[in-house]
Amino acid sequence: MTSSARPHLNRRLAEFGTTIFAEMSALAVATGAINLGQGFPDTDGPEEIREAAVRALRDGRGNQYPPGPGIPELRTAITAHQQRRYGLSYDPDTEVLVTAGATEAIAASLLALVEPGDEVVALEPYYDSYAASIAMAGGTRVPVTLRPHEGSFRLDLDELRAAVTDRTRLLLVNTPHNPTGTVLTRAELAAIAELAVERDLLVVTDEVYEHLVFDGAGHLPLATFPGMRERTVSIGSAGKTFSFTGWKVGWVTAAPALVSAVRAVKQFLTYVASGPFQYAVAEALALPDSYFEEFRSGMLARRDILAEGLTAAGFEVFRPAGTYFITTDIRPLGEKDGFAFCRALPERAGVVAIPNAVFYDDREAGAPFVRFAFCKREEVLQEAAERLRRM
Repeated sequence: MTSSARPHLNRRLAEFGTTIFAEMSALAVATGAINLGQGFPDTDGPEEIREAAVRALRDGRGNQYPPGPGIPELRTAITAHQQRRYGLSYDPDTEVLVTAGATEAIAASLLALVEPGDEVVALEPYYDSYAASIAMAGGTRVPVTLRPHEGSFRLDLDELRAAVTDRTRLLLVNTPHNPTGTVLTRAELAAIAELAVERDLLVVTDEVYEHLVFDGAGHLPLATFPGMRERTVSIGSAGKTFSFTGWKVGWVTAAPALVSAVRAVKQFLTYVASGPFQYAVAEALALPDSYFEEFRSGMLARRDILAEGLTAAGFEVFRPAGTYFITTDIRPLGEKDGFAFCRALPERAGVVAIPNAVFYDDREAGAPFVRFAFCKREEVLQEAAERLRRM
């Protein structure tokens, strides 16, 4: 009996295979190269928060299924954080949902809010889970590309407005932006808010790098703008802020009807996750402002080490205003294919990076750009910079 020739993967996901992150991380292991590709720190977060997780385990808190929306302590801590940092008031019982990281929050939000055939406008280049989540929801992604301008990548507001049609259901916004490091300005966010209100659009905002903004930039949640509180699903995460990416604790804050919709989907994805870690993250969110400032300033120093090293090695460097990624242009090195460059780089220089083209629908537009992560120890970044300079 012969097997069927029918493809096994749902046609909506046919374009998605093994992620570039898995491929490049495996290449790092195989070659012993320094992995500046995948965005995870090489040191753990605060010791007191790690101990809080151990204490929760030993006390038997979270070892069984936690409540579906998340433990009350964490939901209360999230609302206190939003109020303290941004003046946003949320009800911890009806307007907060804890998720298995921001990735699940994004997927659950899009599955809940997008109908087959709806258009979703997203800022390109975009994190690869966006495209997969839109596809799973049966939506059509419409990219609006951030383009290089005076040392950074900027949004063309006219292009954004032109991308919205009668079929547009939702805007998917990421600021601080991965992979470009762009932080949208107050004027840009105000224009996005005006467009959403005018066209009656929902907005999902990925704000996982909210505490990593540099050079005087500030993070401004879109939900704080007029008319946006009731139409915005804001997504946050503990992984990037507290350097515990493996704990997978994220959250959604939104109006009750939106949270209810996202929760209806989330319950059939992971149902619940990260029980003991939720207690630890509740304590982490209550850390004093000095923690967040020291975290930001430490990452800023790392950014500058890698940016200077990449510049010395001959890359054109787009110094990021946020996140912990640096985008570079490889054309000054005589290169033009980011995929080929990144696949050869571990052998050539002993360093792993990510080709930005994986974040684009138009692969040619992203072809000459390569992303490096600087969330590593300073001595690791210095060694990587030296290896690249020798190349």
